[in-house]
Amino acid sequence: MYNQRLPAQQRRAAILAAAARLFSQSGFRGTTTRALAKAVGVTEPILYEHFRSKRELYAAIVESKSREGFQKGAALLEPYVKARDDRGFFTRLARFILELYQADPAYARLLLFAALEEPELGALFYQRQREGYDCLAEYIRQRIEEGAFRPVDPALAVRAFLGMLFYHGQSGVLYQDDYVKAGMEEVVEAMVDIFLNGITVKAERTEANPQGLEEVQR
Repeated sequence: MYNQRLPAQQRRAAILAAAARLFSQSGFRGTTTRALAKAVGVTEPILYEHFRSKRELYAAIVESKSREGFQKGAALLEPYVKARDDRGFFTRLARFILELYQADPAYARLLLFAALEEPELGALFYQRQREGYDCLAEYIRQRIEEGAFRPVDPALAVRAFLGMLFYHGQSGVLYQDDYVKAGMEEVVEAMVDIFLNGITVKAERTEANPQGLEEVQR
């Protein structure tokens, strides 16, 4: 049981943590406010003092996790953006995303449950992720203008790269196939290679380089 005299901010954090765990186990519909209150060690009226409904509680979890992930990811990627280090940028991003799946599989399950049970809640997560998607698309757009990447649709390129990572991360949450069991570094390197080989501008063919195999960015 949690201390009944916890400061409001700490109690709110405790409620969010307990709710994320229960939602990931029983789904949005299967988690009752009674179970939530019991997990935190409070009464239902006290629970409603912090969150007026399960929907508001779910939204608060998504908001908190999304904000935390975006801020941390932006800080990690900033040095690579400044250096125009494409391989370093996408490698660090891939590692960051897969580390999130490993560190917090309950949140991934929570999102899957909600998207299936309450499409509006799934859409809420997608909306909160748009800022991150737009930032990635902007980086790709800039690199296209600078001549490093082929003229592709930046938004579609973001979907392609993140799609590989999200599928792999979710496979780790739902299944344990051979690729999930493989070391993270091996998986990240392969995915980054696949992606960059598809969008990076290759050197022009010359007598010294008849196949144009050398990449501009290394």
